Amino acid sequence: MTDDLLALKHQTEAALAAAADLRAWDAIRVGVLGKSGSLTALLKELGKVAPDQRRERGAALNQLKDALAEAIEARRVALDAAALEARLASERMDVTLPPRPAQPGLIHPISRTMEEMAAIFGAMGFAVAEGPDIESDWHNFGALNIPAHHPARADHDTFYLPPAVPGAAPPVLRTHTSPVQARAMLERGLPFRVVAPGRTYRADHDATHSPMFHQIEGLALGRDITLGHLKGCLIDFLRTFFGISNLPVRFRSSYFPFTEPSMEVDIGWNRKTGELGGGGDWLEILGSGMVHPKVLANCGIDPSVWQGFAFGMGVERVTMLKHGIPDLRPFYDSDIRWLRHYGFNPLASAMLHEGV
Repeated sequence: MTDDLLALKHQTEAALAAAADLRAWDAIRVGVLGKSGSLTALLKELGKVAPDQRRERGAALNQLKDALAEAIEARRVALDAAALEARLASERMDVTLPPRPAQPGLIHPISRTMEEMAAIFGAMGFAVAEGPDIESDWHNFGALNIPAHHPARADHDTFYLPPAVPGAAPPVLRTHTSPVQARAMLERGLPFRVVAPGRTYRADHDATHSPMFHQIEGLALGRDITLGHLKGCLIDFLRTFFGISNLPVRFRSSYFPFTEPSMEVDIGWNRKTGELGGGGDWLEILGSGMVHPKVLANCGIDPSVWQGFAFGMGVERVTMLKHGIPDLRPFYDSDIRWLRHYGFNPLASAMLHEGV
């Protein structure tokens, strides 16, 4: 290697050693190997060298090019490692420090109410039953003695889905959790007691209604169950749930296709103040009745041997009453401020279940 090539090699190596960052390194790389770089210029002048010296000169230039490219790449790796070390040092975190305070999660009022209801009815011997949100027409209507002309079957009240087979009855988003009762009668051995909390769907939406909402329904079947058992069960539940030992409860005659006799259940409240338990006014809270013999027969149960009672109520409604929530819509707005105000500590919920 001639003196000029050795000088370029030593000069480049010295410059690389002095490069403090990748910007300086890149300037050296371009100054040596770039289109106008010093080594590139020597390669371009190779054609001017005498033919007898060109081969030796070309080999020396290629050897120098390989050596400088290797030195330049090695310096880049070293500078990258140094930059990473500097960044890690500047972003170092003391893992021994305590974490930043974080607000604990809260249980949604709907979830809390359903857990509380299941705990209260569980203490009365009711098991929790579940069913699909998409139901057949028979489970949602036919099994429950709801005739084809009933208003509940209308499109303005029920969400229908495309049928799996053309001409077949279309499936529905269940309009109540009563289909779970029908499935329980078809699948469970008698006698039994179940409650069915879950989502339901109806085509209605305003300050007091939502197209998706929650219900809990109960069913008790046995040989000797009477209307007195129904009244005692619901009075005990309502007084326990609202925490008012002397809560006035009234049963009014009503009509439901799946119960006979049927009754609306009212609780005492004050219309002016909204206070529960007094004031001389009545507020409808749920529907109930003795299971209709046709419903039992539809589900393969002999109504001359078995009888029982059923009830159902809206979870949102009783939640709003118990906790003073004035509007239904914020239940589904996902507003963290609302949840922090009305949500419940999960540890307090666990303690509640232990005390029921």
